[in-house]
Amino acid sequence: MLSIAADGSYAARLVRAPGTAGDAWYAERWTLDGPEPYAVPLPAGQPEEPDSPVQPLADGRVLIARYADGRYHLALLYPSGPETGELPLGALESPVPLRLLPPAPDGARVYALVPDDAAGETAVWLVCGGAFGPELVTRVPGHCAGGAWLDAGGRLLALDRTDPATGHTRTVTVDVEAGGPPSELLRITEHSNDRLLMADTDSGLLLVVSDAPGEDRLGWGVLGSRLPVRFPEALHPDGVMIKPFAVQPGQMLTPEACAVALWLSAPEVGAGWVAVWRAQQREVQPIAAPEGWLAGVGRWTAGGELLLPYATEELPWGLARVAVPVPEPQPLRPAPEAALPVDGADAGGAGGGEGGPAGPVTGPGAMPPPAPPPAPSPPAVTKPVPLHHSPLARTD
Repeated sequence: MLSIAADGSYAARLVRAPGTAGDAWYAERWTLDGPEPYAVPLPAGQPEEPDSPVQPLADGRVLIARYADGRYHLALLYPSGPETGELPLGALESPVPLRLLPPAPDGARVYALVPDDAAGETAVWLVCGGAFGPELVTRVPGHCAGGAWLDAGGRLLALDRTDPATGHTRTVTVDVEAGGPPSELLRITEHSNDRLLMADTDSGLLLVVSDAPGEDRLGWGVLGSRLPVRFPEALHPDGVMIKPFAVQPGQMLTPEACAVALWLSAPEVGAGWVAVWRAQQREVQPIAAPEGWLAGVGRWTAGGELLLPYATEELPWGLARVAVPVPEPQPLRPAPEAALPVDGADAGGAGGGEGGPAGPVTGPGAMPPPAPPPAPSPPAVTKPVPLHHSPLARTD
């Protein structure tokens, strides 16, 4: 699996060493922001385990977490002449697999989830970018998965939390700077399971999956908006699984025009393909993926070019640049009057999350867009309005 840095400049993965038998793996760093991509091997003093998570930073170093003797040993790898330099970052005890979260928007910090089933909670750790090795950020009751950043400063982290008492999965937000209890972000109905798949900090577009319509469906909403969460029919084709993997940046306060890259797969026929969707469209646009595409991986440029990494025997590292045309916008149909009832108080009231009342969003993403606030010093982060204050609607 290829991981891409927050700014898209680098990518990293583990590859099998050529001409070797068994599991002889090493880290490989791709440079993506030049005229042509190229890869730099980063072999260490011994072969890597194939399941060791890696994450590239914006400065070109690669974080790797190696498991041994009940601990994850963290280190940064970087090219140093003909050799591989290595900077140890400390170790983190974990009897279960550690999962690295998407890199923070600043490209210098990486967080990880460490579940503790015995205690019924999940620990959030800062594993790269701290002052003295791994630092415990907070402990969240329940089992957490997912991971998406809600602000450009990399302070509000969204996680999908399964409540051990009710069994429901809801998205909560964690303030990684202040710590403290989480605040509930996504609860469409009282009994639904609602997860956040992706969030775009520029447009405020949120991609969610929920069983509120009766079965798991892919839908979209806007951070800070009181408009309904919508579940377009275009995102629910029969017999096809859909996974969003990239959102177009730079679409300030225009979530309907923000392009989303989708990986579609039909398990029954063993086929997969790429498509592009915008909320202002009623259909998805199929896109030709390159041979050897690393399925589920890619990134957008602000100008609307979709970059798809691939690897073949002839070219072990490649990057296809796909210019995606922008179709004529189609007006969104209004939400039906008989929408599912709003779960909770009025939109301006208390949020009902574990972190207490949630105020309105003051940054980009609210719709209709608010007036831009003055920049405070130091910057203050307000919590987003929980999406359970918005009704649910199905649209064509």
